[in-house]
Amino acid sequence: MKRGIAATVLATLFALVAGETLAQQKHKYFFKPPPGTTKFMQTHQMDVGDVSGHQLRLAEAQSTFGDEAPVLDGVKAREIRGILVSDYVGGTGNAFLYRVWALENGDKVYSRMDIMAPTTIGADGARTTSYTAVEKLNGGTGKFKGLRGTLFTTGFSDLKTKTSGTQTEGEYWFEQ
Repeated sequence: MKRGIAATVLATLFALVAGETLAQQKHKYFFKPPPGTTKFMQTHQMDVGDVSGHQLRLAEAQSTFGDEAPVLDGVKAREIRGILVSDYVGGTGNAFLYRVWALENGDKVYSRMDIMAPTTIGADGARTTSYTAVEKLNGGTGKFKGLRGTLFTTGFSDLKTKTSGTQTEGEYWFEQ
């Protein structure tokens, strides 16, 4: 009788520990969007007036995806909408971005991205803005309610050639 109870207790503890381990399993993330997926829907800029080129900006960005889309736990994103607040002097500065990911299954994912963006001027006078960003996934709706994660993005924009590129990688998991 005691062995049966001990076996049942051990099996229950094992199931609980295994369930917790699976719930915290980390998933790798990588996405390199095709050109032209993101557009600024509206932008409002104000000159601060303390030094030349110091501007604050509030902008709305929208990324729309086709076959090549970011995927979280097997579900593709249809669209990611973001609200950006930036503080730049001559194109160099910091920004933060709140994003809402609309997924194909109807769920949403919420995140906040912190961005550092230096702008350099090449020998030919071309301005290139590079940036690095850390994005924290902090939940969502439905299946993604307990989503957590950290994504790292690097990218650039060359205003003269009108080219840009970005790449994001990191990991995510689900909390109970």
